[in-house]
Amino acid sequence: MKKLVAAMVIVGIILAGYFGLKGIQSYIDLRKYQQQVKDIEVENVDLAHIQDGIYVGKAEVLWIAAEVKVIVKDHKIESVDLLRHKNERGTGAEVIPEKVVEAQSLQVDTVSGATNSSKVILKAIENALESGLLQNDSGTN
Repeated sequence: MKKLVAAMVIVGIILAGYFGLKGIQSYIDLRKYQQQVKDIEVENVDLAHIQDGIYVGKAEVLWIAAEVKVIVKDHKIESVDLLRHKNERGTGAEVIPEKVVEAQSLQVDTVSGATNSSKVILKAIENALESGLLQNDSGTN
C-alpha cells in the first residue's frame, strides 16, 4: 500500500511539473507574440517609385502569417490578393487588402477585433511593394 501511495505521489509531482512547465512556456510564447506584434511598423511606400508588376510579400509573427500578391500598374495599386492568412480570430482583417486598394495607401485603419492580423497583412503588403521599388531608389544599379 505504501508503494502505491508513493508511486501516486511521484506521478502527481511529475504531472504538476509537466503542466507547470507547459504553463510557463505558454506565457513566454504569449509575451513573445505580443512583442512581435508591437514591433511591427508599417511605413507607407511612395507608389511613384514602384515599377509596374506583380509582387509577392510575406509577414509573420508567432501565431499569425500572411502572404499577398500585389499588382501595380501606372504607379497605382490595382489589386491585392490575400494568398494565405494563418490566424485564429483575425478573419475580419481580410478586408485590409480592399482598404489598401481603395486608399492607395498602407495608412488605413486596422480592423477592430483583428488588429494583430491587420498589422501582419499590412506588413506583407509593404514587403511586396518594397520589392517593386525602382532600381535607382533601392540603391542598386
